[in-house]
Amino acid sequence: MAKATIRPEGRNPISVLFDPNTYRLEKANQIAEIGIPGLAAPILQYVRGTGRTLSMDLFFDTYEQRVNVTAYTDQIYGLLDSDPKLRRPPICTFTWGGFTFRGVLERVGGTFTLFLPNGTPVRATLSVSFKEFVDVDVQVNLLPAQLVNVARTRVIQSGDTLSAIAGEVYGDPQRWAAIAAANNIVDPRNLQPGQVLVIPP
Repeated sequence: MAKATIRPEGRNPISVLFDPNTYRLEKANQIAEIGIPGLAAPILQYVRGTGRTLSMDLFFDTYEQRVNVTAYTDQIYGLLDSDPKLRRPPICTFTWGGFTFRGVLERVGGTFTLFLPNGTPVRATLSVSFKEFVDVDVQVNLLPAQLVNVARTRVIQSGDTLSAIAGEVYGDPQRWAAIAAANNIVDPRNLQPGQVLVIPP
């Protein structure tokens, strides 16, 4: 089986000494809570998705070779440094078997546990975390399709009008009727503060 490899852009690939036992892949959504007076629970509003995070422990042992293990661990720590040409840390591609993850190293925590008589460290475990990197043009191309299918909510504040909300959301105050129809509003002048409106896409 191929060794797990980290390929930083513009640099030589880094092969880990020992494949990780496990890795953790996390993804989440950012959810806003809209508190409405009188309701037992807040209304939940989807805000956006968050990038995936890949985390794992990497084990390094150079006891048999009797060499300083930092020759290997420093390569990992170095991925946090800003590249002089790129003016930012390098984007890395982690591959292991059929799994591939592209991201930026977010953090490294190292524990050194074995030393030679002269104090040279020869065993270490690095806890690493990568944050997913997605090119801006890829995200922009996906954005219109997402916006078409997403409805939002809006809590009425004192002084709000449907035409003002339509002007803010759609750029056209004349589209207030779409909001009224989506919320079964008969009298658009009778809006109550705290009322929750569904804003159709």
